[in-house]
Amino acid sequence: MLTRRDFALSAAAVSAFPLQALAQAFEAPKIINGFPAGGTADATARRVGERMGGTAYAKTAAVVENKPGAGGRIACEVVKASKPDGSVLLLTPYSMMSIYPHIYAKLSYDPFKDFLPVSIAAVMTHALSVGPMVPASVKTVKDYLAWAKANPDKASYGSPAAGSTPHFLAALLGLNNNVDLKHVPYRGSAPAVADMIGGQLASCSTPTGDALANHKAGKVRILATSGAQRTAFTPDVPTYAEQGYPELTTEEWFGFYAPAGTPASVIANANAAINQAVKEKTVVDSLHLMGLEAQGSTPVQMDKSQKDEFTRWGPLVKKIGFTAES
Repeated sequence: MLTRRDFALSAAAVSAFPLQALAQAFEAPKIINGFPAGGTADATARRVGERMGGTAYAKTAAVVENKPGAGGRIACEVVKASKPDGSVLLLTPYSMMSIYPHIYAKLSYDPFKDFLPVSIAAVMTHALSVGPMVPASVKTVKDYLAWAKANPDKASYGSPAAGSTPHFLAALLGLNNNVDLKHVPYRGSAPAVADMIGGQLASCSTPTGDALANHKAGKVRILATSGAQRTAFTPDVPTYAEQGYPELTTEEWFGFYAPAGTPASVIANANAAINQAVKEKTVVDSLHLMGLEAQGSTPVQMDKSQKDEFTRWGPLVKKIGFTAES
């Protein structure tokens, strides 16, 4: 299971990736993000990218390009096809690298061969939230399941992408409790949350940060979060585990990747720039507003976590029975 402790960086870990004089700093590197503006992925790319300037990796801030669509796969394809010099990086949650290989028989990229891990940038939990379609009397996950069972025509949930971690958490919740929860995939969390607020959708399973502002404003109600402990952003909201659903305990990260073939010296410089950025108070504070914990890593730590999550999600995806064709 992914925890923040897995990525605690020590001075020794950072020093394993020193700045390399061999690599020239890019004028303005590009960060490709596979989700729309306004969400947690976009926020991570922009906050970290803004602080890359003035380092051995970049002379000025990185330029962020949003390439939403196909559940984040379009962005992966763009970076795969980019020149392998490190001037273009991918920012993505691990779903696209660790889960998608289990659901797409013909995935257009190989997560383990077409990309090189650079660094994790932020860690997040996922949340189950409900909107005005669901009665105010529904205050817990158990209440929600009872309501969904009694109202099968309304028991729908949105997610930021088919095959994403939030999609599968809600799918497992329904499957394990014999409740038919109908999945509605979106191109990112923002439009799903908007439809939930508008009463077209009962609930959402999204990164916690994507529902956070509307939860605080009283427009939606977060019923549970997926971390091992309650989040600092929603201390009033119990975890899935606290409510009797420990199998849904997970945290996900956003990480930076470079195209395969990128020189090691460039990877080292980019890693150092990202780790420096995620320690800056302005970055930490701005990501907190989105329900994200700024957290760096070494490429080796990121690679290990990607492989661990790939192994973990294989049998879960099989249990859910979801494929790209289903």
